[in-house]
Amino acid sequence: MRIYSKKTLDEYGKIHADVAGVLKGWYRVAKSAKWQNIQDVKESCTASADAAGRFTVFNIKGNKYRLIVSIDYERQTINIKYILTHAEYDSGRWKNDPYY
Repeated sequence: MRIYSKKTLDEYGKIHADVAGVLKGWYRVAKSAKWQNIQDVKESCTASADAAGRFTVFNIKGNKYRLIVSIDYERQTINIKYILTHAEYDSGRWKNDPYY
């Protein structure tokens, strides 16, 4: 998978140091993946993943954070949309994204 943008993960990890290593691990797994559908994601990823609208949501670091991405399985690309704390995720503002 080609991931856009690793910089987002790195910057978030600088602000929230407790999740930096987990995000790096997720990046390594996702970068080498050849996912074809959400079931492939669920089977190969150490973080739990669920479909939400047109996004895939990963529960990160014991559900303390949520990584929200869009995956184009045909093109083998991932766009990182949001990295949120659990409270930010629960507010639901991310659902206002027109892609959702």
